[in-house]
Amino acid sequence: MFSLSLSRPLPRRALAATLIGALLSACSTLPPYQRPSAGIPAHYAGAAPGWAQAAPGDAAPRGPWWTIFNDPVLDQLEARIDVSNQTVRKAVAQVQQARSMVDYQRAGFFPTITAGVAQDRYRTSQNVAGKSLAGKTVPDYSAGVAASWEPDLFGRVRDSVNGAQADAQASEADLEGVRLAMSADLAIDYFSLRSLDTQKKLLDDSVSAYAAALKLLQQQLKNGAIDASAVAQATTQLEATRTQDTDIDVTRSQMQHAIATLIGEPASSFTLPPNGSAVTPPAIPPGLPSQLLERRPDIAAAERRVASANAQIGVAHAAFFPDLVLSASAGLESSFFAPWLSAPSLFWSLGPQLAGTLFDGGKRKASLHGATAQYDGAVADYRQSVLVAFQQVEDNLSALHSLADEAVSQQRATTAADLSLRLTTNRFNAGAVSYLDVVTAQTIALSNQRIADQIAARQLESSVLLLEALGGTWGNGSSGAAGAA
Repeated sequence: MFSLSLSRPLPRRALAATLIGALLSACSTLPPYQRPSAGIPAHYAGAAPGWAQAAPGDAAPRGPWWTIFNDPVLDQLEARIDVSNQTVRKAVAQVQQARSMVDYQRAGFFPTITAGVAQDRYRTSQNVAGKSLAGKTVPDYSAGVAASWEPDLFGRVRDSVNGAQADAQASEADLEGVRLAMSADLAIDYFSLRSLDTQKKLLDDSVSAYAAALKLLQQQLKNGAIDASAVAQATTQLEATRTQDTDIDVTRSQMQHAIATLIGEPASSFTLPPNGSAVTPPAIPPGLPSQLLERRPDIAAAERRVASANAQIGVAHAAFFPDLVLSASAGLESSFFAPWLSAPSLFWSLGPQLAGTLFDGGKRKASLHGATAQYDGAVADYRQSVLVAFQQVEDNLSALHSLADEAVSQQRATTAADLSLRLTTNRFNAGAVSYLDVVTAQTIALSNQRIADQIAARQLESSVLLLEALGGTWGNGSSGAAGAA
């Protein structure tokens, strides 16, 4: 078999060229990479004092952040995201594809070796002067091995590997971003469904109460104690509430189907039993450190793409320098099969080749300008990702603070509406007011209770969105419900 080390000594010039190539392979035209600067505030406007300056930390563990809500059903559903969610599985495949590109680029450090066996018959024209084989048909049997190697003199291969590694890391961050987004969507849909169950229970209870009241009024109408207007009002209120109750069923079914899709199960075979118990939003620790923002996978991915674009500048720079190719071949060739494997049939060749482009009409310069522009665009994407991340954190911090105030006010309104309903019902029973006043008080009480439930659902949604905006946690621990790292 053939290798670069033949039985005879390597010619001195070829040996010198090989040694020089090996020494220069450490050279690189890659510009020194630095993480792009971004305007990061010392604290969040919507947070309590004491938050620290943001620092890179995207490699920190995140853990099951949803356990902070202490809901076993949600925990079981979230565990199925990694296993069955098709969007996550596609992101996993993209990571594997990106890692294969690293291996592909790294192969450029090694020689390429080919081998082949051929059998040909050819005839030279009889009318060609000066050829001994003119007009003869000649068989040709050959087998050989060829090798070529291009030393990485100016870092083209190394820069390509660095770029592929950065792309693979970006794909890994993208995978974490998809996991975070899918788990957040699942949590939001789940809590929305729980809110619908709470409102469904409220409407069911209201329908039962209104039906009982209507039955009582119908008996009073038969006895001549009231007129038909009270019965009509009670009927209108009952049927309107039944309509709202039915509409809740439609929305809940759609939410349940969305959850089924997120966990990779057909909607027709997935059910969640109703659960009308209230869910309390988790409390936000007062000293939430802003460096947790750097755990966001989308920011990590954007920064890695900047590094990849920087490596492409190095690749474009390397195109301005010549390429050194070391090639060798050896084999056996004969016009007769019998002596094919004998020593006289041996042939070989060995030699370096240095070639460079003298003129290409500005093609390499344009490639360099394009790579530089791509780098500038990647830097802008990174800085935009940071700005959007801070916006999302601020939005949800503000929403949680406002919703907390709304919840307090709405609770007072709900309590007052319930008191008004009781007093109005007592006055109706005493004959002091008409049933229209009771209907009005019931409608106000039901509306305020539903608004209170909706505010609680919005608090849960904003809590999930804040966790997502912070990269999957708001604590300092690595696991657990309290710190959900």
